[in-house]
Amino acid sequence: MRDVFEVIAEPSRRQLIQAMRHGARSVTQLAEEVGLGQPGVSKQLRLMFDAGFVDVRQEGQRRLYSLRPEPFRELGDWMNAYRHIWDARFDKLADHLAQKKKQTEDPAT
Repeated sequence: MRDVFEVIAEPSRRQLIQAMRHGARSVTQLAEEVGLGQPGVSKQLRLMFDAGFVDVRQEGQRRLYSLRPEPFRELGDWMNAYRHIWDARFDKLADHLAQKKKQTEDPAT
């Protein structure tokens, strides 16, 4: 199974993920939304399916692809381990901006 970062590293796969955020799509719909040819979309979807990023279901003559939540939870869990780094920086920035605002409002201080 591919690493979650390997899958999202490729720009066309990120575009496909973006296109599927709001529900299942056919290869034809994805090709139109993303601006890739159907063979290219099919190739990327096959890789994403093998990596566990998408599910596929048959609906009449069409195959509909949808995102699976598990890889995104894995990504979120990984990012949460580092959240303290940027949270602390945002807190410092907020303090700095509040201090600047106070100085602007009351130049005597």
